[in-house]
Amino acid sequence: MEKIISTISSYVWSDFFIYFCLIVGLYFSIRTGFLQVRYLKDMLRLLFKKKQSEEGISSFQAFALAISGRVGTGNIVGVATAIYMGGPGAVFWMWIIAFLGSSSAFIESALAQVYKQREGSNFRGGPAYYIEKGLGVKWYALLFAIITIISTGFLLPGVQSNAINGTITNAFNYSNEVIELGGMELTVSWVGIVVVAMLSIIIIGGVKRLGQASEYIVPFMAGAYILMAIIIIGLNFSQIPAIFSLIFSSAFSVDATFGGVIGMAIAWGVKRGIYSNEAGQGTGPHAAAAALVKHPAQQGLVQAFSVYVDTLFVCTATALMILFTNQYNVVETFDASGKAVTLLANNIPNVGADGYTQAAVSSIFPAIGNQFVAIALFFFAFTTIMAYYYYAETNIAYIFKGKKIKSLIWVLRIVFLFSVYFGTIKTAELAWNLGDIGVGLMAWVNLIAILLLSKTGMKVWKDYETQRKQGIEDPIFEPKKLGIKNADFWEENNK
Repeated sequence: MEKIISTISSYVWSDFFIYFCLIVGLYFSIRTGFLQVRYLKDMLRLLFKKKQSEEGISSFQAFALAISGRVGTGNIVGVATAIYMGGPGAVFWMWIIAFLGSSSAFIESALAQVYKQREGSNFRGGPAYYIEKGLGVKWYALLFAIITIISTGFLLPGVQSNAINGTITNAFNYSNEVIELGGMELTVSWVGIVVVAMLSIIIIGGVKRLGQASEYIVPFMAGAYILMAIIIIGLNFSQIPAIFSLIFSSAFSVDATFGGVIGMAIAWGVKRGIYSNEAGQGTGPHAAAAALVKHPAQQGLVQAFSVYVDTLFVCTATALMILFTNQYNVVETFDASGKAVTLLANNIPNVGADGYTQAAVSSIFPAIGNQFVAIALFFFAFTTIMAYYYYAETNIAYIFKGKKIKSLIWVLRIVFLFSVYFGTIKTAELAWNLGDIGVGLMAWVNLIAILLLSKTGMKVWKDYETQRKQGIEDPIFEPKKLGIKNADFWEENNK
């Protein structure tokens, strides 16, 4: 079974798809005039703008909810795996997909705002909504919704909970228990039970409680982790030029040690970059749609900045800790065709790629390193699981639109919590392969959709840009003037 799942994952993440992700990001970057650079000041201003209504959630809460989905296991274990498989050059390609992907994140999040729907005092939206309303292709919208429910409701949560269990095992000498019950052996994870119990309290409270929890947890967890990275970087300040030189040289196979892995550096850098920052994947737009703003582009800019926070800040912090402390070495191996390639292997016995970051911090702070990373990853992964639940619930609501929705959401909650627990007792390889399939399928469907809707996305951007150039600090969105149809919320709101 694991071999079959691994094969499916390799087909989903083909070389064509890797380059397709880069090309889409480059396309939107050029079309928007590289807004990710020119409008950085606006991103920061909008991020902390206070909400003036009881409807929806604030821009910062939507940012925090999206960051809770973006910042997770991929920022610690995912970065380590990228370095393990693709060398230090993979870090460069993670930066590239984040820089280019921020424009994709802008487009998908702005589209989510354009086509969002009001549900009581909340808003719902996302790719399924803008595919149906913008493209008018119902079956394609349903396809995305179904893939998202399966991915975020069952495949992806296990990756996060598996990592929580793994790092706690490394840090506190904990291991799952095996008990006999009626002649059968059952694996019991107390970590899984605690995580499920905590999640139950939060997800039953709905999107506002998810937003509130994210608003407090995310700044704390990301800030503490980046602070630790800054301390380690400061202690190794003299190595900064050499480390960046290593990253750039190995990214283009200039460094002889990594001369055979440029393809793997690109593949794993892009793969783990997208897994981590979710740009173009279609998950971020769900959180973006929940915010109350005056113009869709405002939330698009906020979500574009969240990609920076995830990859350029948090992922880079992890990568630099690993590379500064030299918690890896290189070995030569052979691929399926017999060609010699260079891979990385940890130089500390009995610790795999998933333990790189703990080994890195422990090499500087041996008394607290393992425990610090375990606690950081717990918060990273826990908030990501929270976000996954919201994405799955949004797509359940899209498909059934009020028909026995409460009972279906309870079914989702039970299945979701089971998948979280199951992740703590299954192997890491199986968990990651299932997660990669989920991420890849969502990204395939969503990237095609936003390309087809690029005309609408660009109308939204040009309208915002024009009003800002006129000196209007808070542009107003009027879809009819732009020839945008089916923007029901905005048409009703403008009346």
